[in-house]
Amino acid sequence: MKTRERSRVAPARESVRAPKPQRVRGFLHPLPRGNAAGRVLLMVTTALVIFGTIFVASASEGQAAANGGTAFSTMVHDVAYLCLGMFALYVAARVRLDRLVKCAPLLVVGGLFLLLAVKAIGVTTNGGKRWLNLHLINLQPSELFKLSTVLFIAWLVLHHHDELNNWKQLAVWTAPVWLGCGLIVLEPDIGTSSVVLVIAVSTLAVAGLSRRLLVSVVVLTGFAVGAYLLTSPYSAKRFFSFLHPNSDLAGSGYQLLQSRIGLGAGGVTGLGLGHSREKWGLLPNPHTDFIFSIVGEELGLIGTLAVIALFIAFLMVSVRIAQQCSNQVYRLVAVGITTWIAVEALINISSVVGWWAVTGVPLPFFSYGGTALITELCAVGLLYNIAHDRSRTDDLTIREYRLTNFRQSLERPRSPRTVQRSRPPRRDPRSY
Repeated sequence: MKTRERSRVAPARESVRAPKPQRVRGFLHPLPRGNAAGRVLLMVTTALVIFGTIFVASASEGQAAANGGTAFSTMVHDVAYLCLGMFALYVAARVRLDRLVKCAPLLVVGGLFLLLAVKAIGVTTNGGKRWLNLHLINLQPSELFKLSTVLFIAWLVLHHHDELNNWKQLAVWTAPVWLGCGLIVLEPDIGTSSVVLVIAVSTLAVAGLSRRLLVSVVVLTGFAVGAYLLTSPYSAKRFFSFLHPNSDLAGSGYQLLQSRIGLGAGGVTGLGLGHSREKWGLLPNPHTDFIFSIVGEELGLIGTLAVIALFIAFLMVSVRIAQQCSNQVYRLVAVGITTWIAVEALINISSVVGWWAVTGVPLPFFSYGGTALITELCAVGLLYNIAHDRSRTDDLTIREYRLTNFRQSLERPRSPRTVQRSRPPRRDPRSY
C-alpha cells in the first residue's frame, strides 16, 4: 500500500521561467498594410506623381528640342528618378522609425558635410552653386537637408524637451539647423533655406515651444534675411520684383509676366495637353519652377484647381495621420513632412501667380529634379510608415525649464512633517 501511495504522488513542479523578450534585429520590418489613411496617402501621391510626370514631359519639350534631344528625353530622366524615388518610398515604409530617429544627428552632420562639399566642388548652373556632380545624378544636398532637419528636430525634442524653453539651450541644440540654413543661403538659395526654417520652427511650435521664444526666433530670422538682402542688391531686386513686376518687364519681371500670360491664355479649359506656347523659349524654366504655369496654359483653370485639390487632399490625409499617431516623436516627424510639402506647394503656386517672390522653390512631385523627387517620395514612405505605427511615448511637451530653481528644490533641506492625529472630542464630566 505504501509503495502504491508513493507512486501516486505527483512529481514536484519545475520552475517555469518567463520567455525572454526577443531583441528586434535589422533596420527594416515587414511592409505594413491595412491603414485607411495610409492607403489614401498612397493614392493621392500616385495621382500627383503621374500628373507631374506627364507635365514634365510636356513642359520640357521646347528646351529638349533646343538642346538637340528628343521631345521625351527629359521625361526619360524623370522616370528614372521616379523609379529611384519609389524604391526610397518602399525602404522608408519598412524602416524601423526608432532606429532612424536615433541616427538623426549623424544625418544632420552628413548633410552639413555635403553642403560644405557644394561650397568647395559644387556645380554652378544658372548662377547658383547647389549641386554635386556624381555622374549618375546631380545631387542637391539642400533637398536632403530638409529631411535631415525633420528627423533631427524630432530627435531633439525626444532627448532635450526639458531644456528647449531656455533660449541658450535652444540656440546650442538647434545650431546645426541654423548653420545648414546659412550654407544654403550662400549657394545662393534663400527659398530652400526659408523652407528649412519653417519646418524647424513649426515642429518646435507643435512640440510646445513658448510663444516668447517663437516670436524671438521669427524676429531674428527676419533681421537675418533683411541683412542678407541689404548686402546682396541683386537678390533683393529679384525678391521684391513681384511687388512691381511692370517696372522691369525685360529684366526681373520677365518671368512673372510670361507666367501670367500663360495662365491667362489657358482660360477655363486650356489650350490642350501639349499645346503650350510659353514652353517654346518664352517662359524660362517651364519644367522646373514654373511648371504650374504650363498646367494652367494647357488645362486651364480646371487643371490648376485639380492640382490644388490634390495638394489639399495630401495635406488633409497627412494631418489625419499626425492626429492618429500615438507616438509623439513620430507625430513631430509627420508634422515636419506635412509642413515641408504644404509650404513648398504654397510658395511655388503663389510665386507663379505673382503673390510672392520667385525664390526657386519647386512644386513638390511636379517640378523636374532628381534629388527633390526622391527625397519627397522618401518622406511619403515615412508618413505611410507612421500611419501604421501603434507605439506610445511619455509626455514630451516642451515646458519652462529653470536649472537653478530645480537644483534649489533638490538641495533645500526639508523639515520633517508633523502629522496631526485627530483626537476624540472631550466629554463634559457633568454629563456622567
